[in-house]
Amino acid sequence: MQLNQVFNQFDRKHLVHLKGFGTPLLIMAALAMVVLPMPPLMLDVLFSFNIALALVVLLVTIYVNKPLEFAIFPSVLLVATILRLALNVASTRVVLLEGHNGPGAAGAVIESFGHVVIGGNYAVGIIVFAILTIINFVVVTKGAGRIAEVTARFTLDAMPGKQMAIDADLNSGFIDQDQARKRREEVTAEADFYGSMDGATKFVKGDAIAGLIIVAINLIGGLFIGMIQHDLTFSSSLEIYTLLTIGDGLAAQIPGLLLSIGTAIIVTRQNKSADMGEQMTGQLGNIKVLTMAASLLGIMGIVPGMPHVAFLSLAAVVGGAAYYIHKQQTSPKSELVNRKTELVPSNDLQPQKEIGWDDVQPVDIIGLEVGYRLIPLVDKSQGGELLTRIKGVRKKLSQELGFLIPAVHIRDNLDLEPNTYRVTLMGVSSGSSELRHDNELAINPGQVFGTVKGIATKDPAFGLEAVWIAKNQREHAQTLGYTVVDAATVVATHLSQILSNNAASLLGHEEVQNLLDMLAKASPKLVEALVPDTLPLTAVVKVLQNLLHEGVPIRDMRTIVQTLVDYGARSQDIDVLTAACRISLRRLIVQEVAGAATEIAVMTFAPELEQMLHQSMQAAGNDGSGIEPGLAERIQDSLRAASQQQELAGDPAVLLTSGILRAVMARFVKYTIPGLRVLSYQEIPDDKQVRIVSVVGQAS
Repeated sequence: MQLNQVFNQFDRKHLVHLKGFGTPLLIMAALAMVVLPMPPLMLDVLFSFNIALALVVLLVTIYVNKPLEFAIFPSVLLVATILRLALNVASTRVVLLEGHNGPGAAGAVIESFGHVVIGGNYAVGIIVFAILTIINFVVVTKGAGRIAEVTARFTLDAMPGKQMAIDADLNSGFIDQDQARKRREEVTAEADFYGSMDGATKFVKGDAIAGLIIVAINLIGGLFIGMIQHDLTFSSSLEIYTLLTIGDGLAAQIPGLLLSIGTAIIVTRQNKSADMGEQMTGQLGNIKVLTMAASLLGIMGIVPGMPHVAFLSLAAVVGGAAYYIHKQQTSPKSELVNRKTELVPSNDLQPQKEIGWDDVQPVDIIGLEVGYRLIPLVDKSQGGELLTRIKGVRKKLSQELGFLIPAVHIRDNLDLEPNTYRVTLMGVSSGSSELRHDNELAINPGQVFGTVKGIATKDPAFGLEAVWIAKNQREHAQTLGYTVVDAATVVATHLSQILSNNAASLLGHEEVQNLLDMLAKASPKLVEALVPDTLPLTAVVKVLQNLLHEGVPIRDMRTIVQTLVDYGARSQDIDVLTAACRISLRRLIVQEVAGAATEIAVMTFAPELEQMLHQSMQAAGNDGSGIEPGLAERIQDSLRAASQQQELAGDPAVLLTSGILRAVMARFVKYTIPGLRVLSYQEIPDDKQVRIVSVVGQAS
């Protein structure tokens, strides 16, 4: 027993080392066939192997789910072509050297193709070989080569657009980094595959031409050798060498034809995850088409003079197929209806139970309610993509803001209109809109070159002019400059915008404690010095909520906690601590506002206006309520006009003011001028330059 185990381990060990030697050995054997003489028995084995290889490759091209799953096909095509050409050389040597001994001198395979396939008649053999060559060269190979060339060209041309689409999905949070990397690899692999197939079809074309030339050489050379060297008569030499040549040519051309068909199949396949049989059944199995075809075949079968049995039998087969498909499509629905009927409980039979605390449902932090016609958007069995999109939105926002966004609870609501959805935060409606889930939304980004036919509406996330269009209008709308998105993307974008604007309300004590626990793994002493020695957890939560409310991410928790430890001992005022954290995070804040630019275009208050605002704040207790209403309205109008002018110039709208005014003005413009960011002088990093483009309140 131990000896057997030793041998088994030895065999497995050496099999692993020999695993990759198959293809190199096959190439070396093909080169050896060109140089060394081959006995007829070895030729029979290699011809049989060549036919088997072609059959396997053909079946793989039919049953593979996607063309990219058979990415090695161009290399397999090259190896099979080299093997077949080497066999042609080896068989030519045997035919010309041993052909005078009779049709069996070159092996059983060539003899069988010469006698069984073409009936031993060399005239028939020439015609059959010519027809096979025409089919292979003129029809299959030429068509496959053209398709491969066009597909390769369009695939390469579409690469930039596909890469941009992947980047857009990644930036929108619909996919993560791993999914984006995988999709980029698929795009690259697709371009490489179809580029290789464009070249591989030239192998098949060259092989067909080589087969014709080899047959002509064998036939002429055989006649010459038979009559001059072996003193055969012209008729005997013509019969023997023609049968051998045609048998040899057919033994090589039939595998070549199989590989040509496989090449044509693989380049005409759709890049979808389904084998060819499933695609043909799904797309050709149209009940109306099959029913009409069966009716026409039946009519042709009863016409006098027509072959009744053939047409009527075929009509019965096609009609039976239509009935079977109809039964398959309707039976699952009836079973589902019956199952639902069985599961509906009877209120009369159910015992009534006393209500308890379990019947009091907690309020969802984030909720999404949909009307009944929008259920396909959230049902994966019906192809709904909204769940995946929402997961991507949560992941993207969590990475951007610095804390885990709570889960979104989705439920249907019969009180809503059928095509309406509603987003709730803490049970309160925060946004709603109406969708047409079977259409797509064409959004006007600001400049389009025409109009599209559809139902006018507004983008729910940003209020832009938009049109609901049919899916077949997508490309036309994009050429006119519209941004076209599907219904799931509309909901996901709206949800992302609502969560971003209300990020502060999503952060609570539990989330802050989790953030501190994560920081404690790397900086335990820093966290210990903050809570509860310096500040209570409630104060830390308030500071972080203030930062999120002002649009500042809390990703850099180490800097925030360090600042709170430094300033917490001096002041417990939340606004003071928030301002200190903002100054510590000034590089991050300016990067979020202006990117990597070294110069920041800003608007400021005139000195007289700023002094007046300071006095108003001091009189009202620093809450901004002391600003005279008329003055507040004029400031608001001036800031809105200056912001629009700054955005038209391509610069972010930034108001630069003193630290005392910053918090008040940030609250003042948050909802009235959403795009305006308010910074204090202390929040500008030393390596950034300030360029004043507008002064609000300056006398003209």
